[in-house]
Amino acid sequence: MVDLTNASALVTGGAGGFGGATARRLAQLGARVVIADVAEERGRALADELGNGSVFVKTDILDEHSIAEAVQTAVGLGPLRAAVVVHGGPPAPGATGPARVVNKEGKRIPLANFAHTVNVYLVSAFAVTSQAAEAMAKNEPLASNQRGVIINTASIAGYEGQTGQSAYSAAKGGIIGMTLTIARDLAPLGIRCMAIAPGTFLTFAYSSRMTDEQAQAHWGPTVPNPKRMGDPDEYARLAAHIVENDFLNGTTIRLDGAQRF
Repeated sequence: MVDLTNASALVTGGAGGFGGATARRLAQLGARVVIADVAEERGRALADELGNGSVFVKTDILDEHSIAEAVQTAVGLGPLRAAVVVHGGPPAPGATGPARVVNKEGKRIPLANFAHTVNVYLVSAFAVTSQAAEAMAKNEPLASNQRGVIINTASIAGYEGQTGQSAYSAAKGGIIGMTLTIARDLAPLGIRCMAIAPGTFLTFAYSSRMTDEQAQAHWGPTVPNPKRMGDPDEYARLAAHIVENDFLNGTTIRLDGAQRF
C-alpha cells in the first residue's frame, strides 16, 4: 500500500464535491493535503477543517506554472505520494451549455469550444499527471517499492456520451485511453496510475441550478440500483482504496450504480 503517513497528497478541484470528499479521506489516511482549486473561500475553509498541515493553493489548471506551484507546495509538506485529478473548469467563452456538433439551425460548434473542453478535462489532467509523476519519481521507495499513485477522473460519458457531449466525451475517453499507457510508462518507477469513471453524482455542478431534492428527483431514477444519485464520499472512498491497494493499476473503474444510456 501507499502509506500517506507524514506524506503529502495533491487534489486538483479539491474544493469541489468529489475533491473535498477525497481530501477528507486522504487526510484521514495521514496525508497533508494540497487543495488545488480556484474557489478560495471553500478551499481555505476545507484546509482549516482538515488541519494537520493541509493547505489551499489557488490553482489554474490551464496554466503549467500554476500546477507546478501546487505540486511544489505538496513536496514541501512531505513526499508527494498521491495525486487525485478531479477538477472541472470554466466553460468555453461564449458557450451557453452543451452543444451539438451541428445544432438544429445547422450551425456547427466552434472548433475553439471543442478544443477548450479537451484542454480543461484532458490536457490539464495530463499536465497534472506528468508533473506529479516527476515529483514522485524523486521519492524514496516504500517497503513495497512503491513511490506513489495518480488517480485521474474519467466519466461514463467517456464510454456512452449523450447529445451535446462530443467534446466532453472525447476528453473523458482520452482519460480512459491513456490510463494503461501511463501506468506502463511509470511502472519502472513504482508509480501507479488509475482512473475512476463516475456516473451521476450530487456535486456542486447541480446545486447551482436546483435543490438537492430536485436533482435527486430528476436524476435519481436514471440509476438502476441504488435508485439515487451518487454521494461524492462514495468516489472518495474508492480513491482512498486505490491508494491503499497496490494491485489496482492501469485501469478505469466505473462508479455508476450500473447506469448505462
